[in-house]
Amino acid sequence: MNKSIVFLLVIFLTCESYSGAQISKFAKTVKNNVEKELIGDKNENNSKKTLPEPASACADATLILDLGGKLKIDYSEISITTGDDGSILVQDRISSDYYIARDGVTSGPLAKGDPALYVFGVTDEDEKENTLPLKYKDYITKTGDKYQITFMGKKYGPYAEISQFVVTRSKDKFAAIVIENLVVTVDQGKKMEEEMSKAKTDAEKMQLAMKYAQQVQANVIGTGAGSSMPAYISNIPGANIDPMTNMGGKLNGNMKYDDILLQYYDKITDLTGKVILNISQDKYNPDGLFISGNNNNHAIFDYGTITYKDKSTLPEVFNPHLLKAGGRIYLAYMYYSPKMNSIMQCKVPF
Repeated sequence: MNKSIVFLLVIFLTCESYSGAQISKFAKTVKNNVEKELIGDKNENNSKKTLPEPASACADATLILDLGGKLKIDYSEISITTGDDGSILVQDRISSDYYIARDGVTSGPLAKGDPALYVFGVTDEDEKENTLPLKYKDYITKTGDKYQITFMGKKYGPYAEISQFVVTRSKDKFAAIVIENLVVTVDQGKKMEEEMSKAKTDAEKMQLAMKYAQQVQANVIGTGAGSSMPAYISNIPGANIDPMTNMGGKLNGNMKYDDILLQYYDKITDLTGKVILNISQDKYNPDGLFISGNNNNHAIFDYGTITYKDKSTLPEVFNPHLLKAGGRIYLAYMYYSPKMNSIMQCKVPF
């Protein structure tokens, strides 16, 4: 107990031994101050509940995470990460604990390093390995220095590197960007760096540089130049992307429900190369772009607001994502409810 509370308690107990309206009034004030320090200001605790609900609130909202009850988490002290399946990862920045909310069920607290956090890309701070095999451990396995993809019973690889890997929500389609062979392996690169750091003169550095150049050239000849270049692989029918003519394309499995698209700085295409949407640079958040199943509608999420193709907006939202319910596709979003002290979810036909 801190010194201020002890001091107030002493005064309160002293005042209780006297009589008189003035002293009683003073004692009551002191008592209230003591209670406020011990259990908090009730009015302050209830102030959030008096705040208005956000403009994005809906009558049929679904409870995602109750921040009161057993959790006792302050909404202003959390960070939220979206999972590929629409679940959310909540971190209490005060305790550093993690909580996972999925389908109305909350698990936690979890600490960094827990395997349940891998699907969100959260690993140990000391983890030096590629996080993709951890996040997609059901599909990617490592043998020696290479990785192999196993998807719906079919094996792909092995590959020296998998730089991107995306799976659709129904888990029946995938796409990846891979390199079959590296001209310089991780171990070789480390050895080169160590030798270069030990070189004392420019002549020694030049000699090492020539040595490494010859080694890289030999590796290219041995492995084949083509096998050392990035390649797209996928089980989606008709997918045929040439990475050399489609440089800069990033795989995205969240943009369109149950489909994988390629996002560029100025356009969105499918994996056959067909342009789905041309992008206006004045308002474009590639991680917050959603496209309807028939490609006739789209929405952009940016700075807490969803803007639809017809320019209508929906403010005060977070974590938008596509989901399917009752055979229909929805653009779902979440909002914080001061009244419920909870994270709620609404869904709009899309």
